[in-house]
Amino acid sequence: MLNELTKTESSPRSSTGRGMLIVVSSPSGGGKGTLIDRVLKTVPGVRYSVSYTTRAPRGSEENSREYFFVDEPAFREMIEQGEFLEWANVYGHLYGTSSAQVERERAAGRDIILEIDVQGAESIRDKVADSVSIFILPPSFELLRERLVTRGTDSAADLERRLKGAPGEVAQYKDFDFVILNDDINRASQQLASVIYAERARRERQEVSLSDALEDFRVTEPRAIASGTDTQA
Repeated sequence: MLNELTKTESSPRSSTGRGMLIVVSSPSGGGKGTLIDRVLKTVPGVRYSVSYTTRAPRGSEENSREYFFVDEPAFREMIEQGEFLEWANVYGHLYGTSSAQVERERAAGRDIILEIDVQGAESIRDKVADSVSIFILPPSFELLRERLVTRGTDSAADLERRLKGAPGEVAQYKDFDFVILNDDINRASQQLASVIYAERARRERQEVSLSDALEDFRVTEPRAIASGTDTQA
């Protein structure tokens, strides 16, 4: 098994039709950001959805890279204007996903990945039927606590709130399409990439890219392959 994912040289998927909406969630400190970073570097044709938030930047975070940092009045105005595909209040801060960015990337045939909390993931599942939802499960509560403490970006009160909310967030794993145990970063990042590749291979996602080959075999509908119907003239 490879220890690191290797990026294959390939052009974006604009020829395959509409891109996927990939939702990745975990409790705070679950490691979803690290896994997503690896996938963005190794899987071609995937873009990252930069969310809006009212919280202050942490550490080396930069505006428009990790998040668009806005104040609450500006965020509320965006809600009123219907600019968010989803938004949620998470531990006292507002987070939202831009509808325009998601639609722009998907229309161009690129897959777009969202790093959001379980509230946002639920909202996306309700609104976008063909979204792919993936839950990143920390291997233990103690390791989650250690990661949050080591991160050092939360006040004692915020840390306590996040730890208190973690069991309830983990309990929602069953609502996701896929669950990845983040006990080994190399294996987990490979598994996340594998989910994306497998979802790309679904028949219904490939109707545009398969059309020339199917037409050459005089197959006009992909379902004929699965049913074994003889469609030759």
